Amino acid sequence: MALTRRTFLAASAATAATATTVGSTLAASATTATPVASPPGDVVGKITVGYQGWFACAGDGAPINGWWHWSNNWGQPPSPTNNALGSWPDVRDYTATYQTAYANLGNGQPAKLFSSYDQQTVNTHFQWMQQNGCDTAALQRFNPFGGEGPTRDAMAAKVRQAAEQYGRKFYIMYDATGWQNMQSEMKQDWIDKMRAYTSSPAYARQNGKPVVCIWGFGFNEGNKAWPASVCLDVVNWFKAQGCYVIGGVPTHWRRGVEDARPGYLDVFHAFNMLSPWMVGRISDVAGADHYYNNVNQQDQADCNAHGIDYQPCVIPGDLQSGHRRHGDLMWRQFYNLTRVGVQGMYISMFDEYNEGNQIAKTAESAAWVPQGSGIRALDEDGTVCSSDYYLRLTNDGGRMFKGQIALTPNRPTPPMPPQGAGGVIFYEHVDYLGAAGAALAKGNYTRAQLQAAGVQDNWASSVRIPAGWTVTAYAEDNFSGQSWTWSSNTPNFTALSPNANDHLTSCRIQ
Repeated sequence: MALTRRTFLAASAATAATATTVGSTLAASATTATPVASPPGDVVGKITVGYQGWFACAGDGAPINGWWHWSNNWGQPPSPTNNALGSWPDVRDYTATYQTAYANLGNGQPAKLFSSYDQQTVNTHFQWMQQNGCDTAALQRFNPFGGEGPTRDAMAAKVRQAAEQYGRKFYIMYDATGWQNMQSEMKQDWIDKMRAYTSSPAYARQNGKPVVCIWGFGFNEGNKAWPASVCLDVVNWFKAQGCYVIGGVPTHWRRGVEDARPGYLDVFHAFNMLSPWMVGRISDVAGADHYYNNVNQQDQADCNAHGIDYQPCVIPGDLQSGHRRHGDLMWRQFYNLTRVGVQGMYISMFDEYNEGNQIAKTAESAAWVPQGSGIRALDEDGTVCSSDYYLRLTNDGGRMFKGQIALTPNRPTPPMPPQGAGGVIFYEHVDYLGAAGAALAKGNYTRAQLQAAGVQDNWASSVRIPAGWTVTAYAEDNFSGQSWTWSSNTPNFTALSPNANDHLTSCRIQ
């Protein structure tokens, strides 16, 4: 499985009042007095997320016709012996899910997965981005000239539709890993197919130019062995097409050691922006601090000296390996890179459930993971987290980077949001115990809409309601049958008259 890359932009600020520009005084003091190369745009000054969009399921209609990236043998459903997952997604927001060969979840529900090929899945992801401060999505595009090509082509169209609908930006991020005829075919793919997407109002632009990223040049790996001259030719070709070109480069690109081949510095300096890879490089706060002191500041100085924008990766950490420290690892990176004064930040990644480095909604406890699978949930270190915790953390990290909240080493994001904050939450058991549905905004919810939000039919036993809100619950679909009206937290439906326990089928929230 190929790696991916992420972007991160930092306008350093000691307080929200004083941090008003990207690459502020703190950036200058941490690196050099040279101003950053570019003004704010769709990647400079923004939080970008790497978006795989590479999951498919048998029966979803995708041309690839299999369990793409969910299992090792795509012809068979994922199971404990045919597994490509590092983390299990929270699928309660998807209208379509697909049965796997895993045992039921810990809560007894069937173990199902989503398909990226469903437009509603992509829409849901971009809605999460909109709700959580993710400005731009970098759609990963591996070699499209083989069997994956038609499905990847379809995903580009689905991403465009979702980005336009939810007011996000997107750009094409080529992954050159294992691409034998990369030099000619990447150019052909851009001219024949991907260039057309730059006409979308949602396509990312920086310095007035459409953004494209190329990931994989200069890595010291056998499946990335193109000569420096070939890499430089491709970079310069895209620049000649009028593009702003980002390089997803090795961690140690500047020194040409460890993961980086020597002799590629001219290639790296030809990019408009550099986004060094970080997955697998750190596993704790001390590691993040080491890179701040010994790599990030020096990278920024080199970029400043060459008029290049710097967009390092921010990773949540490998969940299955226990690296996340319930958000402290990720927050330390936001803090350190904001202090450096980076031009952008790249979250690695949005939906990388294979490597376990995803920020998208993830099973929060064993109740939402297949029984006996050994897959860790977000509470693996004993800290209870909501399934959207790393989305919320990204939102706060982006706000700090943009100077909207004060620079702080202390993570402000609670692993669990204040109960009832942001919406109405129904619970499976009395006293707000058991599984919880998604936070529901004001509106009308039929049975199908409640089920899509994780509130099963005839299931709820308690509810938390934000102050000033009113919920009218109905025992039948389409707002009919026996009804109950609540305007405050209600911990026990069995105590109501008439008994409302396990009777909720539809509701109105005002």
